Amino acid sequence: MRDDESTPQTATGTLSPGTTAASRTGAPAPAPRTGPASWAPRLVAIGLVLTALNLRPAITSLGALLEEVRDGLHMSGSVAGVLTSVPPLCFAVFGVMAPRLARRFGPGAVVCAGMVAITAGLVIRPLVGGTAGFLAASALALMGIAVSNVLMPVIVKRWFPDRVGSMTGLYSMALALGTSLAAAVTVPMTDAMGGSWKAGLGIWAVLAAAAILPWIPLVRDRSAAREPSSGPRTATARPQAPELRITRSRTAWALACFFGLQATAAYITMGWMPQIFRDAGVSAGTAGVLLALTMAMGVPLAFVIPRVAARMRTQGPIVVFLGACGLTGYAGLYLAPSGGAWAWALLLGISNCAFPLALTMIGMRARSGAGVVRLSAFAQSTGYLISIPGPLLVGVLYQHSGGWGLPIALMAALMVPQMVMGVLAGRDRTIEDES
Repeated sequence: MRDDESTPQTATGTLSPGTTAASRTGAPAPAPRTGPASWAPRLVAIGLVLTALNLRPAITSLGALLEEVRDGLHMSGSVAGVLTSVPPLCFAVFGVMAPRLARRFGPGAVVCAGMVAITAGLVIRPLVGGTAGFLAASALALMGIAVSNVLMPVIVKRWFPDRVGSMTGLYSMALALGTSLAAAVTVPMTDAMGGSWKAGLGIWAVLAAAAILPWIPLVRDRSAAREPSSGPRTATARPQAPELRITRSRTAWALACFFGLQATAAYITMGWMPQIFRDAGVSAGTAGVLLALTMAMGVPLAFVIPRVAARMRTQGPIVVFLGACGLTGYAGLYLAPSGGAWAWALLLGISNCAFPLALTMIGMRARSGAGVVRLSAFAQSTGYLISIPGPLLVGVLYQHSGGWGLPIALMAALMVPQMVMGVLAGRDRTIEDES
């Protein structure tokens, strides 16, 4: 991000990072303020990392123990499919509420509330005795994840306007680390605590509770917690907003479909891949480590893929490469799930890195800031809605066919339209040109 782009943001927030950026550009430095200006950025950075660590363990820890949860709650395969469809549903429904809540209470306060919801959900769901209560508690945790998902970039933009790339990379790495860590250590921790799946799921509430602490001082300081007014940065966006009808853009629809299909693959992987390996004779602990390997691929590739994509006029070649890795991985799961388990997990991990590519294309397919905001909201909300049926359908096919042949065939078949939509979304054009 250029320094002259970050100056208006810091003018509203009067933060020390912005002051430095303003001095480099020769712009008038904002008036010094008392209060949290010296310590708040450090707390926000800590809060971002701890929050990101908690954005996936509620999902991947459940995937590692799905068989035990199904047996303990007497859950059918179809109901388990519903359970794996809950995350994208919550992300689509509750994520839409996040911007409005942030305007009312401030993004920091909403993220703090989100961490409270995650903690409460993780504490409650092992204690309930039935499937309905388990689903409700899971939805509570996922609601907290949903609003935090949406507001993390807002907080980075608000507090670190001259370090957006580095801070986004920091919390993206933490997110991938939390995802893979929960997949790898949930089963060993469960065994160490006596083999109770309830303890294995509930232990992650401790990490979520720790993420609440950095946000509390920011919530208490209302000027730090509230989102800054949008005066300077909307000077150019406001005249364009009424003219931008994003639903008329073919690129926006292609990007929404691409986002939804890659999310479908990701949530099927997180929810069902350990079970595929376990049914093939792989131990529960090894299956969790294999899922961790798949998720851990997002740590280095989240840095590499956006940088490569930004240098290319069209991102279609990257889409095709990621899709080819996914098709090869699914073919391996079908033909030799246990024999080449490590290779298939690695290939599917590469394929799942379509997520940072989709986020990168959102920023490249709009010229204005207002266009990026609208495209991001449209692509993510529509995409998560598209992704809801996939994990559910996998569960139904698994139950009625008695094996993984049909579900894996479905996963591979969905990779084809994902590649087509990704190539269309990666063309060198913007939504302003089409709408």
